[in-house]
Amino acid sequence: MKKRASRSICAVIAVILTLSVFNLSYALNDGKIDEALNETAAYILKTVQKPEVGSIGGEWAIVGLARSGYSVDTSYYQKYYRTVEEYVKACKGILHDKKYTEYSRVILALTAIGKNPADVAGYNLLTPLGDYDKTIWQGLNGPIWALIALDAGSYPMPKNPTAKTQATRDMYVDRILECQLPNGGFSLFGGTSAASAEDMKADPDITGMALQALAKYQYRGDVKTATERAIECLSKMQDAKGGCASWGTSNSESVAQIIVALGELGISPYDERFVKNGYSLIDNLLSYYTQGSGFKHTADGSGVNQMATEQSFYALVSVRRSLGGQKSLYRMSDAISITGGSAGPKQGEGLEGKNPDVTAKDIVYPDRSFVDIPNESAHINGEAVLLLARRGIIGGYEDGSFRPDNTMTRAEFAAIVVKSLGLKPKASGVFSDVADSSWYASYIDTANSYGIVNGTSPNIFEPEGTITRAEAAVMVSRSAKLCGINTVMDTSSIRDTLAQFDDYLQVPEWAREAMAFCYNSGILDQAGLEIRPSLAIKRGEIAQMLFNMLGKANLLTGGDIK
Repeated sequence: MKKRASRSICAVIAVILTLSVFNLSYALNDGKIDEALNETAAYILKTVQKPEVGSIGGEWAIVGLARSGYSVDTSYYQKYYRTVEEYVKACKGILHDKKYTEYSRVILALTAIGKNPADVAGYNLLTPLGDYDKTIWQGLNGPIWALIALDAGSYPMPKNPTAKTQATRDMYVDRILECQLPNGGFSLFGGTSAASAEDMKADPDITGMALQALAKYQYRGDVKTATERAIECLSKMQDAKGGCASWGTSNSESVAQIIVALGELGISPYDERFVKNGYSLIDNLLSYYTQGSGFKHTADGSGVNQMATEQSFYALVSVRRSLGGQKSLYRMSDAISITGGSAGPKQGEGLEGKNPDVTAKDIVYPDRSFVDIPNESAHINGEAVLLLARRGIIGGYEDGSFRPDNTMTRAEFAAIVVKSLGLKPKASGVFSDVADSSWYASYIDTANSYGIVNGTSPNIFEPEGTITRAEAAVMVSRSAKLCGINTVMDTSSIRDTLAQFDDYLQVPEWAREAMAFCYNSGILDQAGLEIRPSLAIKRGEIAQMLFNMLGKANLLTGGDIK
């Protein structure tokens, strides 16, 4: 018994020491990440003074800088956009006749700087991604980057009139899943008729990219299973120093893609599955860093490599956004705007013209989760739910659940919208069916006083009544207007936005402009086929709408991560 006790004590001590070393590494790396990120941003601005259309010195530099929070003069992004316009005009909208990742890469960069890829010098760069056969021609890269690009801006699946097979998001997801290798990983041509023996070996870069594309589809059971297998495969591929090898050589780009994948999935870059012999992915990535400049491709390389630098940089950006509680690298509803004299206002300070009473909410509960939404990938609206909950905007039930598929009462909505806008709740006794002693009285009265919600009659509110999707759109639209967002749409724009849905005629007239605004601005996802305006909206859906609106209103901050 004494021997067993001694062994148990030793095991406990070993765990404590391991955790102590891990936490120390985490704390030390936190400062190194900021240093490397800032110095690399400065290096990229120095070396890529005229960003072009291309995979080096172009879109990846733009994406990294635009998502980093680093101070960049607007003229830099404007210069890039003018270059894109000239390039698109010169090739008459055809960026490449076979490599459709060319479209995806440019779409990502334009989305990151707040520009519309559907109208670049009169050309719609989204349209080619509606052609399934041409998109998948170049291997798994095609569907992977098509999904990442389309989802970054919540763009509707483009209709391609010349396509032999019109693509859907599910078709691209299914294509990725059917190409998964037996060990759970992915390679460029693995699982296809063009596969060679070498293609049947999992590649860490492609596996990481596949996970980035699948991250937003974790609500599908088959995707979740495939994701778990791919994560296990990557963990096994990691070497003793926390890195990964592609084509037989450990390199920075492979580690970078894994880091971004974990960020998109809401998994910590210090997850124990990716710590080997005390070395994390971050430790390994920083080992390629050359102080004051960029990153090497391999540890024994001849010096800083531009491609390695740009990929490692946006991986650091992904980490910083994750640790700061911001939206992930490729979830761009909070993208900067390059209109005007600066690259958008400071994070969290709101937009010009917002009501002065509206303020941003910092993260106050960095670890908050629910038993039915333990992480961002557990539900289609999981990211929005948890990031609102961590700001104290939305809560769950006494049993620790959130119940995202439950309906939401009018009182509950009033409460979360007041909290989300940082308004000071104050009861005024406007409605006869809202008792002053009720938990929701001050929220209802406050939301009403700012014109966000109305009663069902002058003196009746019906706090326990449910909210339809049409009503939610109107209320969120009013909230957006209070935040300084222009919600006005002309008749033709309203018609064009709603007419893409099968049931658009069912939208009541009083909700049409608000509904069109919510779809047009990305507050509502245009990927569905129906609007379902009279259907009661779910708690998760409301959380998603408000979170998207706050991102568009620049009212999300990184908060204070302990």
